Parts: sequence; C-alpha cells; structure tokens
Amino acid sequence: MATCYRHPNRETGVSCSNCGRPICPDCMTPTPVGMRCPECARERTPVRTMRNIGSDPVVTYALIAINVVVWIAEVAAAAGQTGGGWLYEHGALFGPSIDLQGEYWRILTGAFLHDYHLPFGILHIGFNMYILYFLGTLLEPAIGRIRFLSLYFTSLLCGSFGALLLTPHSPTVGASGAVFGLMGGAIIVMRARGMDPWRSPIAGLIVINLLLSFTWGGISIGGHIGGLIGGAIAALALIEVGERPGQAAVGYLFCAAIAAAAVAGSLVVAGGSGV
Repeated sequence: MATCYRHPNRETGVSCSNCGRPICPDCMTPTPVGMRCPECARERTPVRTMRNIGSDPVVTYALIAINVVVWIAEVAAAAGQTGGGWLYEHGALFGPSIDLQGEYWRILTGAFLHDYHLPFGILHIGFNMYILYFLGTLLEPAIGRIRFLSLYFTSLLCGSFGALLLTPHSPTVGASGAVFGLMGGAIIVMRARGMDPWRSPIAGLIVINLLLSFTWGGISIGGHIGGLIGGAIAALALIEVGERPGQAAVGYLFCAAIAAAAVAGSLVVAGGSGV
C-alpha cells in the first residue's frame, strides 16, 4: 500500500485528486472535487469546512428562538402559581397522561419545554441552546435546511421514545434528545465528508455529555441515548442513501419511517404506564 508523501510511515489508500500524491487523514482537505493535499488545497481550491459549505443556518436560529420563547412563556405562566406552570403541566413528556388522557402531543412538545425553576432553568435551556447553536451552525450549512430539519425532528422523536422506555412515570422536558441526535448525526456527516470526527470537538462533546447523563441525577438517560442513536441512523439515511443521485426522497422516507417507529414505540410504552 502507498504511504503518505508527507508522513512516510503512514499507509493510505487515498490520493490527492489534483496531483495524485498519496495522503493520510491528517493531510486530507475535503473540496468539491475530492480530497486534496495541503499544497493543492491552498493553491487551487478554497478550504471546505462544515461551517462554510452552505448558507446561513436559519432553521437553527428558528429552533433556538422557539425554545427560548416557549421557556419565557413557561416562566411567565408559572409566576404566582404553587402547582407549577400550565405549559409544563400540559406539555411535558409523561407516560400516564399520554395513555389515560390521550395527550399524544406530549411526545413532541416535551422537547420544546425546559425546567422553568430559577436559576436551574436558565442553565438547562442555556446549555441546550448553546449546543444546538454550535452543532446547528456546523451541520445545517453542510447538509441543507430540509435534511437538518428532518434530522432534528427524527432525533427528537427517538429521544422521546427512549425517555418513555426507561422512565415513563417521570415528567421529562428538554431539547437534549434532539441535540444528542445532532451529535450522532455530526459524526456520520463528518465521516461522509472525509473528515475524522474523532479528531474534532464533537467526539469529546459526546463523551462528556454521556458521562454527565450517567452521573448527574435528574437527567433523562433514555432520552439522550435514544436521540443519539436515532440521529445517527437518520444521518446515515439522509447522507449515505439520500445523497446518492436520484435518492434524496429515499433518505427522507427512511427518516419518516424511523420517526413513525419512534412514535409507535412511544405510544406502546406509554400504554402500559397508566396501569
């Protein structure tokens, strides 16, 4: 096997698409016309990163705005009430309410609510929105708005299923299931773009958040794991399948099937929680 022209001790099967020299992962620069070595990338093609591939991440900004507005409404609704906020009580993910009262919307709305108790509520929504901004500004320009939106909502629904599967009797709120899905999706997208995700901050972000999930009380482990797995599978469908010529619709159909399965699973799990 050929060795990298800059690192002779590293074997590689990839060559620069311009000059043909073999290059290792550390020397690869993804461009619209394939992998290039550092010299050819600097001289002939602007460096292509996940952050500069596409347009402004307007979907990301919209999702952040919706979450923040809803949280402010939660805080306002809870002011002066001793039993909790109206939005929280009627929108949090909660198995018995889905089963006994038919409040199916909770599978979706719980992911747009956050803890409204101050000051913890500020930390809750602030942390989730910061990671959503970080990942959204990377992913949305790289894969496009429709794919990003599909990835987000598929992850959200998978996160709801995971939360209900493990803790159906505990009210659950927060965008973290969808955010974990974006982390899983980012790993898949980076690999598809020829980047090494394990050398990026994304890998560390996943590890740290998983450690927090298992060590910090009150965090929905099922929601995080469900979102992470759902996001990775959705990204595989959208990128590995959906980016093939003429296969975009297939990727979206796969996502729709994953989302439908997550909703069906949520209803089944919730169905036994009200007994």
